Amino acid sequence: MRHYDFGPLYRATVGFDRVADLMDRVLSSDMPNPSYPPYNIEKTSENGYRISIAVAGFTADELSVEVKENALIIAARKAPEPQERTYLHHGIATRAFERRFALADHLRVTGATHADGMLHLDLVREVPEALKPRRIEIAKGAPKAIEAEAGEGAAV
Repeated sequence: MRHYDFGPLYRATVGFDRVADLMDRVLSSDMPNPSYPPYNIEKTSENGYRISIAVAGFTADELSVEVKENALIIAARKAPEPQERTYLHHGIATRAFERRFALADHLRVTGATHADGMLHLDLVREVPEALKPRRIEIAKGAPKAIEAEAGEGAAV
């Protein structure tokens, strides 16, 4: 088992402790990554993504999608069958599952569709205006004096 010390990273950065914690959690995980159900992640546009999960055998009512604390949680619980069946071959897995995806900041789930045994989740990155790069115009000439707000309406 490998263990990485992220102490030096904490000393040299500000506000990235969540990223370091996430890396530490991923690297120290003893559990193997689950492979059921299979899924795809695709980039649909510059700021758009789609997660497609194979959910054959589940109805839309048996699936749940939840966003909680920057995590996307997809879960399925199969309702008990009313009658006992005798299978000669049972190859379609309809066991309960819970799949988690860590979401980046400003990533929002915009919709979910269930069709043809696939669950499609559409996501979009919405960066607030305050965080987008902006160009600052450079004025020519002498700098202007900044007037104090408190002194503007004061009586003499």
